[in-house]
Amino acid sequence: MAEKETRELSRRVPQRPLSPFHEMERMERMFEDFFRRPFSLLTPSQWITGAQGWEEVAGPSVDVYEESDSIIVKAEIPGIRKEDIDVTFRENMLTVSGEKKKEEKVENKDYYRLERSYGSFSRSIPLPAEVETDKASASFKDGILEIRMPKTASSKEKVKKITVQ
Repeated sequence: MAEKETRELSRRVPQRPLSPFHEMERMERMFEDFFRRPFSLLTPSQWITGAQGWEEVAGPSVDVYEESDSIIVKAEIPGIRKEDIDVTFRENMLTVSGEKKKEEKVENKDYYRLERSYGSFSRSIPLPAEVETDKASASFKDGILEIRMPKTASSKEKVKKITVQ
């Protein structure tokens, strides 16, 4: 009788027990990440991942929707100047990125205060239809970035019904 070969499907990595020091280190990392990237804690995924590690954050909240002849993308980017926002398009993928740089300095007779806030974000959004990038427009008002992109002629065509036999 031939011997049956056994293969290991996956290795089990034993988890080390969590200590109070581990939890403190985790909280310190979370605060350091927040000050480096202020948008990093806006998504629930940061809180859900737990002790397994932190996953990268996509960036600000984005709404993507279609109108009859356009695709509209709205992104919430509070606290950032429009000069610090970069919008690029490549291979049906829209990327919104930016950097926040803020410094507040207060000098009084009794005290001196200097606060700095820095952080960057990037969000790539796949678009649901082909667009004419040369006719796209963007506006930024009250922390909301709105990008309007007209659809190409081929993507504007109506849905064709296919009969099932």
